Amino acid sequence: MAAADTPLLQVRDLTAQFGHGGVVSQVVNGISFEVAAGEAVGFVGESGSGKSVTARAVMRLAPEGSSVRLGGSVRFDGQEILQLPEAAMRDIRGRRIAMVFQDPMTSLNPVMTVGAQVDDIVRRHTGLTRRQARARSIELLELVGIRDAARRADDHPHQFSGGMRQRVLIAMAVSCEPQLLIADEPTTALDVTVQAQILRLLLRLREELGMALMLISHDFGVIAGMVERVHVMLEGDIVESGPIDAMFVQPRHAYTRALLDAVPRLDGAGAGA
Repeated sequence: MAAADTPLLQVRDLTAQFGHGGVVSQVVNGISFEVAAGEAVGFVGESGSGKSVTARAVMRLAPEGSSVRLGGSVRFDGQEILQLPEAAMRDIRGRRIAMVFQDPMTSLNPVMTVGAQVDDIVRRHTGLTRRQARARSIELLELVGIRDAARRADDHPHQFSGGMRQRVLIAMAVSCEPQLLIADEPTTALDVTVQAQILRLLLRLREELGMALMLISHDFGVIAGMVERVHVMLEGDIVESGPIDAMFVQPRHAYTRALLDAVPRLDGAGAGA
């Protein structure tokens, strides 16, 4: 376990190369950052900037159909995890570091009930009996705001709205009360009202469970009020980092200003104007 003053997550000179169909592409170019225990950190950039790949690199996950080669150092709670055997990494993944993906419909198994999928995660990481796992699953579904959870646990994903499916994924992610939760575009394709509900839920769970949070988005408006610090990514590099409030007031990089200008304002001007 790391010393009290050591960041929970320390990433140094991280590179990520993906191989697909015989073609190798470098997607992350030697970036470094830290996340303290209980801290919320944002990663912002347009599609293809490398932010989601960075999240997957921390989890040591490759996109389906691809291979991944990681370089540099990723230390979690004082332990280097890039060189861990896969069996040891599986013990960390889901139990101590959890991730919420951006598309709940493809992340959930359409032929299994929601309750069975939460049960499976709970049993895999806790060793609870089937009955105990179901009781825990219902508690988790209630925790994320699903009404009549005991009954709805027997429903399939297609019987839930997009926002409710995302709540199920969040319930699965926090089932073991991880030290770090990575949320990759968790409000994509949700309407504005549901988006706000999901973000408030993440804030509440972070406070109640004491988790650190990595929040990934293409939209500064989504992470405003959610994180203390933000890293702006462009073409696999971190081009600007700093406190979120300072970033809104005085962005230094032209790309950061362009992202801020895209945030709607009540007066019709861009946020960076």
